[in-house]
Amino acid sequence: MRKLVIFFLMGSLFLTNAVAQQTPLVSGPWAGNVELRTAMIWAEVSPLVKSVAVKFAPVANPGAAKTIAYKGSLGNDFNPVKFVLNGLDFNTTYQYQLLIDGKIATTAFTTKFTTKDLWQFRKPAPDFGFLAGSCAYFNEPVFDRPGKPYGGDSSIFETMAKTPANFHIWMGDNWYTREVDFTSPWGLNYRVSRDRSFKVLQGFMASMPQYAIWDDHDYGPNDAGKSYIFKEETRNIFKNYTLNPSYGEEGKGIYTQFSYSDVDFFMTDDRFFRSEPAIEDSMVGKPNAAKTYFGPEQMEWLKNALLASKGTFKIIVTGSQALNPLNGYECFAKYSYEYHELMNFLALHQITGVVFFSGDRHHSEVIKITRPGLFPLYDVTISPYTAGVSKVRDEELTSIYRIPNTLVEAQNFGKIAVKGKRNERVLTVQFLGIKGEQLGEWSVSEKELKNIVR
Repeated sequence: MRKLVIFFLMGSLFLTNAVAQQTPLVSGPWAGNVELRTAMIWAEVSPLVKSVAVKFAPVANPGAAKTIAYKGSLGNDFNPVKFVLNGLDFNTTYQYQLLIDGKIATTAFTTKFTTKDLWQFRKPAPDFGFLAGSCAYFNEPVFDRPGKPYGGDSSIFETMAKTPANFHIWMGDNWYTREVDFTSPWGLNYRVSRDRSFKVLQGFMASMPQYAIWDDHDYGPNDAGKSYIFKEETRNIFKNYTLNPSYGEEGKGIYTQFSYSDVDFFMTDDRFFRSEPAIEDSMVGKPNAAKTYFGPEQMEWLKNALLASKGTFKIIVTGSQALNPLNGYECFAKYSYEYHELMNFLALHQITGVVFFSGDRHHSEVIKITRPGLFPLYDVTISPYTAGVSKVRDEELTSIYRIPNTLVEAQNFGKIAVKGKRNERVLTVQFLGIKGEQLGEWSVSEKELKNIVR
């Protein structure tokens, strides 16, 4: 009995010391969903924290500081917190600080954000730039597959933090769940909490607003779709760890939309509604309507959102490639009923400026699909950040659909610029390596996405 008591006391002491050594600030803070008069601040704190608040003020007027207290629950295993800042001034830079248990949480990086400018009906659409990419894997040997580590050089995020841009888009596989993760909601929380806590990410996440979609690995198991038993739980986790404007409709999916200058971004969900790839793509010689990729609800939203858009460029962001006929893995084009439904819709309504952006493939490239009497469609694939590189093979080695000099088979990220006078806007994509070296480039003008033959 005496030994049991001593063992219990030693165990309690060990747990107490382990908890005491936890840093109050786990991740963050960083700003996102920055609009004209609103913004959001995100952070994650340890279970020991009793109170969290954010203090913010215009850089030019620090005396006008305001403080907002977090009113949600704390003391859980995982404690991501969000703050909504309202009543801001447009085109204004703000500084902010996180207060944990009444004390300022110090950071090694700057915590500032700038609200959007009110340019509409007043001045030309502003030139701007953003970063994009996919597939960020951080090694954890005890849970990783044996052999060579899958995760690569994470200093790419330090390079991205130093690359001027107005925002960044995570295009899926933003973290990688393992077998020990996707079998429970706790495991799903553990993976994103751990991966988001890495020091190499902190400065980058705070350097610009972050938007995100998911793909299979940050949704659940490999190739997971609508049958995943924790789809509701993983949706809630995704909401807790990202700062998008919205997350689907009626509690389903994570699709959303945002705009910057004269460009509209349609952030789609390729998992929540997706049928298993093995389901027959055609029935009795016709596309199988029961095999869904976006699903009827999301497809209806996407079509209406595209019709409502006034954007010079309309960028549809999806986790898997959209257009590549030679893709031997997951691809929107393999869901032929919905694929043709969207293609026919774009043609019927002569929607201009459409470009697809995607991740997943562990290499980068630009795919071009021609359409009789219509401007071509492009799919800009950007991957991977740190996950293993996958080189093209078989038919794809000599693909006639790939734009020459756009194949990048190395860790990389996309630096995208939108510039030019009205009616002469140009979208340029640079594929940059770990140190920021240029590995490829492609551009398209708005005129090239309007040449509809009537």
